[in-house]
Amino acid sequence: MELEKFYYDNKTVRNFAFATLVWGIVGFLVGVIVAFQLAFPSLNLGLEFVTYGRLRPIHTNAVIFAFVGNGIFTGVYYSLQRLLKSRMWSDKLSAIHFWGWQFIIVLAAITLSIGFTQGKEYAELIWPIDVLITLIWVVFGINMFGTILTRRERHLYVAIWFFIGTWVTVAMLHIVNSFAVPTSLFHSYSWYAGVQDALVQWWYGHNAVAFFLTTPYLGIMYYFVPKAANRPVYSYKWSIIHFWALIFIYIWAGPHHLLYTALPDWAQSLGTVFSVMLILPSWGGMLNGLFTLRGAWDKVKEDPVLKMFVVALTCYGMGTFEGPLLSLKNVNAISHYTDWTIAHVHIAALGWNGFLTFGMLYWLVPRLYNTKLYSTKLANTHFLIGVVAILLYAIPMYWSAFSQVFMWKQFTEAGQLKYQFLETVTKIIPMYIVRGIGGTVFLVGAGLMVYNLYKTIQLGQFTQDEQSEGLSLKKQSQSNLPKFWHAILERKPMLMLVFSLIVVAIGGLIELVPTFLIKSNVPTIASVKPYTPLELQGRDIYIKEGCYTCHSQMIRPFRDEVARYGDYSKGGEFVYDHPFQWGSKRTGPDLARIGGKYSDSWHYVHMLDPQTVAPGSIMPSYPWLFDKAIDMETTPAKIRAMQIMGVPYPADYDQQANIDLMKQAEGIVLKLKKDKIEIEANKEIIALIAYLQRMGKDGRLGNK
Repeated sequence: MELEKFYYDNKTVRNFAFATLVWGIVGFLVGVIVAFQLAFPSLNLGLEFVTYGRLRPIHTNAVIFAFVGNGIFTGVYYSLQRLLKSRMWSDKLSAIHFWGWQFIIVLAAITLSIGFTQGKEYAELIWPIDVLITLIWVVFGINMFGTILTRRERHLYVAIWFFIGTWVTVAMLHIVNSFAVPTSLFHSYSWYAGVQDALVQWWYGHNAVAFFLTTPYLGIMYYFVPKAANRPVYSYKWSIIHFWALIFIYIWAGPHHLLYTALPDWAQSLGTVFSVMLILPSWGGMLNGLFTLRGAWDKVKEDPVLKMFVVALTCYGMGTFEGPLLSLKNVNAISHYTDWTIAHVHIAALGWNGFLTFGMLYWLVPRLYNTKLYSTKLANTHFLIGVVAILLYAIPMYWSAFSQVFMWKQFTEAGQLKYQFLETVTKIIPMYIVRGIGGTVFLVGAGLMVYNLYKTIQLGQFTQDEQSEGLSLKKQSQSNLPKFWHAILERKPMLMLVFSLIVVAIGGLIELVPTFLIKSNVPTIASVKPYTPLELQGRDIYIKEGCYTCHSQMIRPFRDEVARYGDYSKGGEFVYDHPFQWGSKRTGPDLARIGGKYSDSWHYVHMLDPQTVAPGSIMPSYPWLFDKAIDMETTPAKIRAMQIMGVPYPADYDQQANIDLMKQAEGIVLKLKKDKIEIEANKEIIALIAYLQRMGKDGRLGNK
């Protein structure tokens, strides 16, 4: 039978590979800066655009969506064409996808540095960018499914199952978590509040890790590891179990980020149970990858690509063992809010995503340019530097975590807390410095890779359209096709898409719906009232400055936390919090009950020069808050948005709100004046003080 000639599109693959390199360097560099900012707050430079609270989300977004995102698309666009023996369905859609994704990344960096954020971890981007992400993701999906439906290979290889599962689940997560009520082009409030917002956010946040940082990379692993080792995948049956068990179980595990919080116990327990179960499919996938190297371990000693893949798979195994371990309540009591979580995340990010990407690029770029790698020795050096960097990064974070938690929880014989929170901070600063050095070494290794690949490109010649040939699907015989049920499913891409959606939707529905429909999950507290307009503006400033990146607002029912901060938090305290502010890290102390603890003038001085009132503090100063005026034009729209979401402000209160705002602001100014501090009532610091003084007060009244 006559074979059809066609051409693979290498241009899009090359573009995504270059973008991976560029954004990788940017993301690692910003990570190094924020790491040192925690040890040396003067590195915030007193500039709002580069302070820790704004750079930290830029770092996470750059690494996750820019570096890893472009890495995913590099691997997908290269492997998908070859696995399906078909050029991508549309060159135009490929170009729109590439440039649209880069545009989103640039917009994200600009808006986050300005302070436009939704304040939800890994979902900080403002609503117009969320809409743009949805559109570009749909473009990617149309192009991918168009290619799958016009393929020349009847069976879908396991890598493609993971790509399909990734696409449909990321779409679901992003859309559900992004529901918000806009107040302007640059601002919105999350549709969900308090406990519900926390559950939806960590359902999204945990599964962003699962379905953006894991499943597409497993698809890449299933393609590139066998290619590099020149061996077939170890077990086809393991692949089937790995895929379906992983996507079904993973989606349930989000609540393990909220153990001991105000989330209902049943949801916490579900998160723990499914997290523990997750070990089996995760390790099945890791072993399937490692066993694929059977008979090729002699090559691993010499080949930097295989070395990178082995480290990546090992880090995947470590991360997927540690994750379930951290979901056990007794372990979580130590890890949550400490640097253990930071170490855990970076073992996976640097090792699994980083090394798999590096290995893929070392394998891929020479083939795109029809040449050999410029220097295997340099690649091996990069490998060694990278491994040392991960150890330098992770070990101090584990050390720091245990230092934090043991100091936080120690009591004297008289029953008093032994350490002030600030003492626990100053104790771990040396670990932060070593962590910063580790990040710098990792960045140097990535720089070596960029140089090595640049020299490789100079040696070769790029083939934009790579010729291949294959038999059309219609001309292929179906008489000898396997009848095994999954083999049938592998020939039905749309059915696999629907099944994947059903499998991942089950866990989300069972966990989310009861929390919204059953009132007893979030008992109301009569003393909890809506924020005043000034407090609402102050809360938005708190979110804009990224205070949630260091401070939590969730007191767990532990003896030390109750003794240090006050009565533990209840679900009903957060019914007007759009979004929730429970945080995921305590670089600074918890703020859930800070209202009324200090005077207005203390807060004023603390925000202007933190070291004056807290010697040794690593908190940066926020001088621009003392010059910038509150954007009062936004107040009516914010009140109306809150009313849409059920916050009980009086009818037409949007017209009255700014009058009340100024009355409250002038009251704070008068109190500051008594302490010999002069400032105008319309400054942002006044609104922030109002919000800080409100935190936890309603909850305290409800507990009396």
